Amino acid sequence: MSNPMIQLLVLAAIAIFLILRLRNVLGTRDGFEQTKPEPPRTDRRTFEVIDGSASEIDHDINDHVEPDSPNADALAAMKRAEPSFVVGDFLTGAKSAHEMILLAFERGDISDIRPFLADEVASAFQSVIDSRNAQGQTVEAQYLGTRETAISTAEFDRPTATAEISVQFVAELIVATRDAGGNVVEGDPKASRKQRDVWTFSRRMGQDDPNWQLVATG
Repeated sequence: MSNPMIQLLVLAAIAIFLILRLRNVLGTRDGFEQTKPEPPRTDRRTFEVIDGSASEIDHDINDHVEPDSPNADALAAMKRAEPSFVVGDFLTGAKSAHEMILLAFERGDISDIRPFLADEVASAFQSVIDSRNAQGQTVEAQYLGTRETAISTAEFDRPTATAEISVQFVAELIVATRDAGGNVVEGDPKASRKQRDVWTFSRRMGQDDPNWQLVATG
């Protein structure tokens, strides 16, 4: 056998040896094989085992109220009546509503927010505004931010599917009331103050109108 043929066979044997070694080290890949495992998926609903049976945990509820409390039961009933209802989204909307309604009231014009107010609340707000106007008073208001938004109570009336959620707000504002001569008679135009409110919002679950109404203030 000639030297070139022997060299060719030796090179082929080395090549086959290297391929086999690489396959042992790297392995083979199929079309759906992943180079690294997928991270576990997270879900706001999980399950725990109690007395041998699985019980669903709704973190959207438990993140905002005490688990297994009357508030949690009421929120769960709201979700059963309207599966698209999300507690976290409601609180985000309530926070925005608190700022919008409060500023409209302080500035003396609630016409734009009237659809979000129950009749009794709208009448009470308008009465205060009319009293200020009669005295020639004006209010300067600046909303600096909401420091706290938390559910105080939640109730659900099953026969009517009516939900009521009371929310506690802690907001920071600058508010000053001036008389007809421009003198400050209440508040301070240069200093902020914290304001604590507990507002109750109501809505009949399952209806087409997604808006909640402010039915009580405190």
